[in-house]
Amino acid sequence: MIAKMKPVEQGGSRIAIVFNGSPLFTGGAGSGESEIRRWIIENDWLEAVVALPDQLFYNTGISTYFWIVTNRKAPHRRGKVQLVDARSKWAKMRKSLGEKRKYLPADHIADITQLYGTCEDSDHVKIFPNEAFGFLRITVERPLRQRWEVSDDTLAAVRADRKLAKLDPEPLDHLVAALEPHSGLITTDRAVLVDKLTPAVAALGLTKPQTGALWDALAVSDPDAPLVTDKKGTPQADPDLRDNENVPLPPIPVSFETDPTGRLDTEPYRHAIDDYMATEVLPYVDDAWVDHTKTKIGYEIPLTRHFYTYTPPRPLEEIGDEIKQLEAEIQALLDEVTE
Repeated sequence: MIAKMKPVEQGGSRIAIVFNGSPLFTGGAGSGESEIRRWIIENDWLEAVVALPDQLFYNTGISTYFWIVTNRKAPHRRGKVQLVDARSKWAKMRKSLGEKRKYLPADHIADITQLYGTCEDSDHVKIFPNEAFGFLRITVERPLRQRWEVSDDTLAAVRADRKLAKLDPEPLDHLVAALEPHSGLITTDRAVLVDKLTPAVAALGLTKPQTGALWDALAVSDPDAPLVTDKKGTPQADPDLRDNENVPLPPIPVSFETDPTGRLDTEPYRHAIDDYMATEVLPYVDDAWVDHTKTKIGYEIPLTRHFYTYTPPRPLEEIGDEIKQLEAEIQALLDEVTE
């Protein structure tokens, strides 16, 4: 539909299409769905998204959304996206048609049109800059801390390892048998492990990948162990402690680029990540760091989140009184039965 829009020089076009909720958020950063959203939003084509009530259509009861896309935005709409919450604008049908149990009366259609046309913030309208829907998907790493040991658990891990499982059953049995005399060996220095066990397994003809898999199978995570580093002394990351976080894009207008990775090295983007780490991560895990080579830009439109209204729970005293009343009613009914 976007491909069919008239060029701006010819007056442009405005199109609207009804979707379910998936196109708003399906797909992680860098995925095809996210890139389509980025392409539309960074080209400043998305004018508005209107959330409609559920149960409006004959064959489905799910919620639906209108996307309004145009290449001829009015000056006051440029660089912005309008979100309209029209989920409360409906009337109940006297008789259901399949899954269709609601409809939009003429006065509600007029209300929705008015909300869209005035384009002003209110309880049912939120207006955001385009970049507010973008985020940086960062990978937060924690250092690897391990000890190496020969025990029943690690020998079972040796048998279960995929690379070592390629050995014929008999050579695998020989490998475990060669390790069993060293049962009880515990060290936080991998070099010590290699020195002690290499003579025991040297005659088995393990390949280099299989030997590496063997040492990995004998490793056990230990938060009190020293850091595991590479040959250059750089701490290695623990894949089991790896986490991902979404960091809002800096409030800087952007235009679409096929490859946006160049932005990731700019000062505003690095500053946004550093600020997030300083406030949201490092106070809780001070040894964490960001692997910037894995950072991706994503886009999503969390419409319902922007219109969420917190409803506090009832006071505990009120709930307690209600429970006591129900217990009294139940006891009265039981007394009637036993009389």
